Amino acid sequence: MAFEWPVRVYWEDTDAGGIVFHANYLKYFERARTEWLRARGVEQGALREQTGGVFVVTDSHLRYLRPARLDDALIVTAKVQETGRASLSMLQQVLLKTEQAAQQTASLLVEAVIRIGWVDASTLRPARMPPWLLERLS
Repeated sequence: MAFEWPVRVYWEDTDAGGIVFHANYLKYFERARTEWLRARGVEQGALREQTGGVFVVTDSHLRYLRPARLDDALIVTAKVQETGRASLSMLQQVLLKTEQAAQQTASLLVEAVIRIGWVDASTLRPARMPPWLLERLS
């Protein structure tokens, strides 16, 4: 089951035509992953202090299917696709939230696979995630 985080499209998110600028989807995905971590009791600042490690994006593949527009209500999802000792892959989606009760499913606008690495914060070199953290994220 995927974690869901609601987003409203604001003027600042769009281009002159009222369409969400493509790079802003990366911001939506980042925020959803952060809230996903918080929902699991992981706050990134405290995590760095406690372990000396941080998460970094190492790879991202996005597929744009339909645009989001000014004032749209969106749902951004985050779901672990694969875990390793030093990284994990997340499947993420941006869905257009429907306001109509008759329509059961939200429309898929953008989907992504984002690979997240765990690194030592002082050297930015790959490191193994603490076992307790891996367990909490799986």
